[in-house]
Amino acid sequence: MVGVQEWAEIRAMKTVERLSIKEITRRTGHSRNTIRAALRSAEPPSYGPRVPRPSKLDPHKAKIHELLAASDGEIPSQVIRERIAEAGYAGGKTICDDYVRELRPVFCPPRTFQRTHYEPGELVQFDLWEPRAPIPVGHGQVRRGWVVTCCSGYSRAGAGALIFSKRAPDVLWGMGRCLACLGALPAKAVWDREAAIHRGGGQPTDEFATFCGELGLGWVILEARDCQAKGMLERLHDFIERSFEPDRSYANPLDFQAQLDGWFSGRANPRTHRTLRAVPAERLAEERQRMRPLPERLPCLDRRFVTRVAAQPYLRWDTNDYSLDPHLAGRRVEIRVSQAEVSAVALDTGELAARHRRSFARHLTFTDPAHQRALDELRSERRRPKDNQPEVEIRPLERYDALIPA
Repeated sequence: MVGVQEWAEIRAMKTVERLSIKEITRRTGHSRNTIRAALRSAEPPSYGPRVPRPSKLDPHKAKIHELLAASDGEIPSQVIRERIAEAGYAGGKTICDDYVRELRPVFCPPRTFQRTHYEPGELVQFDLWEPRAPIPVGHGQVRRGWVVTCCSGYSRAGAGALIFSKRAPDVLWGMGRCLACLGALPAKAVWDREAAIHRGGGQPTDEFATFCGELGLGWVILEARDCQAKGMLERLHDFIERSFEPDRSYANPLDFQAQLDGWFSGRANPRTHRTLRAVPAERLAEERQRMRPLPERLPCLDRRFVTRVAAQPYLRWDTNDYSLDPHLAGRRVEIRVSQAEVSAVALDTGELAARHRRSFARHLTFTDPAHQRALDELRSERRRPKDNQPEVEIRPLERYDALIPA
């Protein structure tokens, strides 16, 4: 029996070198009949499938079919081996697993996916990504943080914004910052069922609907447990974890945000995207021409509420105490908390009651020096005697000594 290579060599010896059968036999070691058969055959030798040998698994295949059908193909191979072993199966693990692997798609067809095509400016996907390590927030403290990330469907350009809570004002602020980094508005924003976005039943929260309504932005809330629907953003998260996070340190939240912005603008967006075979930054510039421009001012997401200045003039927010003007004690002020500062304004006169830089550290007290001076002045005034009080004569002790006999 000769193989394909030997068959070709034998024919070449005869037709090219013009050797005799006797010489070919001497060189190859095959018999003359084998050489003659190879020369007569115009096609290379082929070997058909062998007759299958009986397997130890054959008597149990019907039982395997029954188990797979009853479980819609979900039953593990190990359980199948245990069941047929009880019925007398003495074969190995590999032969059973291979047969089940080939048979399982018949009872449980795998999910298939189509390649999705996005038009320029059609949608932008949003999600939350959590860094591995807490973020330094000053005063020797660290705090757990999240990053609101976005990825354009057409250009694959991304952006991110650091936040320290999953509440709607913070998540929506991060969403607005990402849109500002992209530089234009898409037709729709895609979110999964994040609590700040989804209130249940596929419906948006009031805060999210208000934010989208002010921007004229449509939305898509994905079905539950459908991570494949935002696969391009999950791949961006994987790229962040492999390229941005390793061997980095941060001084504070501003430093983290600056490094993240620099990574997106200098590494992620200018690279050649493996799937698109194009540069996201270049496609984003093309995409902006088809997208709506950003408004002059994004929706205000500051937390605003009214409170009364207490006798101890401090405001507690996110476990921190911020001083207020003590002259406004007992009066109502409007508090405004943004991502950068905490401020207060008197409702009746419009006076500025406080303005502090917001801190994301915990359990601290921040006192404005002007407020401390005002407190000291008020304390001194309370201790100073009033003008309308009667003066009391202070007599020398010698007079009492003269009146009291020794």
